[in-house]
Formats: sequence, C-alpha cells, structure tokens
Amino acid sequence: MSDSVSIHHVGTRDLRANLAHYLRSAEAGHTILVTVDGKLVAQLGPAGQVDENPSVDALIASGLVEAPTNSNRQRPKEIFDLPAGLSSDRALREIRGR
Repeated sequence: MSDSVSIHHVGTRDLRANLAHYLRSAEAGHTILVTVDGKLVAQLGPAGQVDENPSVDALIASGLVEAPTNSNRQRPKEIFDLPAGLSSDRALREIRGR
C-alpha cells in the first residue's frame, strides 16, 4: 500500500490481518474502503468532529442517507406517549389505533 494514495481498497481478510496498519493510515488522513467479495460495504477514515445528533439534512449532505423521493409526504407532527418496553409492532398498533 503506497502512502501517497489517499484512498485504499481492502478486503476483510486483509483488514483483519493488518488492522493496526490501516488504522494508522486512517489516522494519517487516508480513506480505506472495505470490501466483502468485491462489494464495497464500509469506509474507514480519519476521526473528526462527531455530531451525535445530526439532522436529516446533514445526513443527506454527507451521503449517509438518501433524500426521500416523494417530497409531498408530510411527517406527522403528533407526539405519542407510549409505555417503555413496547415492541415496535405493538407501538405502531397503538399509534394507529388498532
């Protein structure tokens, strides 16, 4: 792996075998693209400021999520108080009144 290149592709086997090397490379500012069976599955890069509660717009701008294709759909503005420990299925049934 040449240090003059800023993006590297690495398979999971090589990543496991040389993890410390790739972490040092990421720390130095390089981006490591991790592949499984030739398919890109993850990205490792230098740590920066982490926003623990990013907005949807920030996530879209970063490429981590895609913008919705149906922009006419309105989000519900209601807040629902549900008991703790509910399964997601049960919570949705409660919200929908079923």
